Amino acid sequence: MLHKKITFIGAGNMAASIISGLVKGGYPADFICASDPSVTSTEKLTELYAIKGSQNNKEASHWAEVIVLAVKPQIMAVVCQALAEQGVDFSNKLVISIAAGISVQRIQSLLGDNTPVIRCMPNTPALVQKGMTGLFASQQVSEQDKTFSGELMSAVGEVVWVEDEAMINAIIAASGSAPAYFFLFMEAMQAKAMAMGLDEQQARLLVLQSALGSAEMVKHNADIAISTLRENVTSKGGTTAAALDTFNELGLSETVAKSMQAAADRGAEMEKLF
Repeated sequence: MLHKKITFIGAGNMAASIISGLVKGGYPADFICASDPSVTSTEKLTELYAIKGSQNNKEASHWAEVIVLAVKPQIMAVVCQALAEQGVDFSNKLVISIAAGISVQRIQSLLGDNTPVIRCMPNTPALVQKGMTGLFASQQVSEQDKTFSGELMSAVGEVVWVEDEAMINAIIAASGSAPAYFFLFMEAMQAKAMAMGLDEQQARLLVLQSALGSAEMVKHNADIAISTLRENVTSKGGTTAAALDTFNELGLSETVAKSMQAAADRGAEMEKLF
């Protein structure tokens, strides 16, 4: 992986997780800067990873070759407009946005039409280097910068590229929001296990290890359809079949499909808000 000077505008959890993955993977700490109004946030990162810290976005951006916009969608316009008005030239920098609901066109309208922009959608398991990130590159992005961006986000998990920016909303539905789906399902399972008489720790461990084991089975059996893995666990007339019959009667598949579509639709709506 090439070593380029990277500035993170914003020092929240996602920025921290990417920085952690980079440094743990051997990326030079003195090539990384986190810029945030919060001294506490930047000091925490400088102490943990020996990176540079700043409260001045302009200076941090001038220094960088790559700028990662890691701020909330609601303040993206304010942050970008300030940088443009302060004379930061983005034409020779790579800009990577990890904000939901902010299109490439919108970022370029704020920073300059010829700004190379990569829009990416990571998810929260990036915090433990088990993330999933979808990426889309504007036409101004070079192949070298695409490679760099893929390797950057690979520091915190797996990556997938899409050629159509609209597919970012599908990625939001399938992975960006997905951890919450699994947490909700696990939460419901834990609650019922406790209602059946298991204590909280027992119920949590049973649900956790079952989820981990199931994910590992999918991972290590790439040539086997997920539906087949499900069928292999389901004996006719058995306990698993009874549970799955109930899920099907209650319309689980339809509920999941509608919920994912709602997430994708909201992502599209947000692009018109910011």
